[in-house]
Amino acid sequence: MATNRTEPVTIISLRKLSQETPEPQPKEPKTFTVEDAVETIGFGRFHIALFLIMGSTGIAEAMEIMLIAVVSPVIRCEWQLENWQVALVTTMVFFGYMIFSILFGLLADRYGRWKVLFLSFLWGAYFSLLTSFSPSYIWFVFLRMMVGCGVSGHAQGLIIKTEFLPTKYRGYMLPLSQFIPESARFNVSTGNTQAALATLERIAKMNRSVMPEGRLVEPTLKNRGRFADLLDAKYLRTTLQIWVIWLGISFAYYGVILASAEMLERDLVCGSRSESEVVVTVGVSEESKSPCHCHTFAPSDYQTMIISTIGEIALNPLNILGINFLGRRLSLSITMGCTAVFFLLLNICTSRAGLIGFLFMLRALVAANFNTIYIYTAEVYPTMMRALGLGTSGSLCRIGAMVAPFISQVLMSASLLGALCLFSSVCVVCAISAFTLPIETKGRALQVSDAAIPSSSITTF
Repeated sequence: MATNRTEPVTIISLRKLSQETPEPQPKEPKTFTVEDAVETIGFGRFHIALFLIMGSTGIAEAMEIMLIAVVSPVIRCEWQLENWQVALVTTMVFFGYMIFSILFGLLADRYGRWKVLFLSFLWGAYFSLLTSFSPSYIWFVFLRMMVGCGVSGHAQGLIIKTEFLPTKYRGYMLPLSQFIPESARFNVSTGNTQAALATLERIAKMNRSVMPEGRLVEPTLKNRGRFADLLDAKYLRTTLQIWVIWLGISFAYYGVILASAEMLERDLVCGSRSESEVVVTVGVSEESKSPCHCHTFAPSDYQTMIISTIGEIALNPLNILGINFLGRRLSLSITMGCTAVFFLLLNICTSRAGLIGFLFMLRALVAANFNTIYIYTAEVYPTMMRALGLGTSGSLCRIGAMVAPFISQVLMSASLLGALCLFSSVCVVCAISAFTLPIETKGRALQVSDAAIPSSSITTF
């Protein structure tokens, strides 16, 4: 009887258990984002090839800048120009740069990075060639301005490199750089997911790596490249401080290049000679005497320029270490402060070797400033407005570049100490602004949209 009683209970219990067991749910398909893919693929041969190719943008821009410094004494004598006329040549180059930086930034955010970059290469090469055949000063100024318009698009090369690099390699590889596929981040932001996936698969194959499992997903950004987004409450303080820093860095960078050429041309090593003390004669007749200083570079002057220029490369390892271990903000504030100090040291009466040493350090520091602010600006803005943010910053910084020639080539001839103090003061302001930036981008993934920024990366002062 006991056995007959327990058997029905056991059957009922098993039925209840079978009824309560949930049915297995279908598994959701795996998905991944472009950020996941870039981090999974890692660094490899694709990135090395990319940096070798994109390095031409930095080379082309550097050649254009050095050309301005070297050609100034030549055109001064060729067309018997006043100081302000020589300074105007450089100013108009950066005027064209300023106007077209914003335009190229807007076009890049809407139609793609590499298209704008390719257009800027063709534009710059064409007008640079025409400059060689300038029949007069007016034509020379106009053609140099058009070259500046083309060079302004080279900043898109840095954006492409930034968007393809894994987070941990950005601080190491971007300062070294200067078959280009369209940015995968740009493609997904415009809804072209298949093109982005094809690009990522191509990179993975070239790097001998693998793609993440699943399907590529990313929100499509409807509003892209709006200037109002830069001045939104979330980015207002960051944008304004970045603009101040860009303007000051450009003022110091092009100022030291032009100032070094001016000091060598006028032999102002100790600041003891001014333009009024120099007797200038061009030709042999009295009518051919020029009221302006006319003295071309000696071989030793070219050597000084070359050695000091090497500083932009020689100290890159220290710049890389500072960016990655100290962070973008602190590293930039330190290098800007040191730039201010070395500007003042140029007023010390020293030998040619001492002058070369000061110029070497200045070129190294101003190059480090540009490296850091380029990286920071490309990292702090989301994909939807990254090109516009970098283009606008690059455009406004040309105001500093437009003013620099009049300080280096006009004010310096009247007061060397006054010009150097002005450069130093601007660098101090930039150092303070860099130190108080609200967002630190070290180790932070690139933002796709204007979603909330992690609170850990924001510092309140």
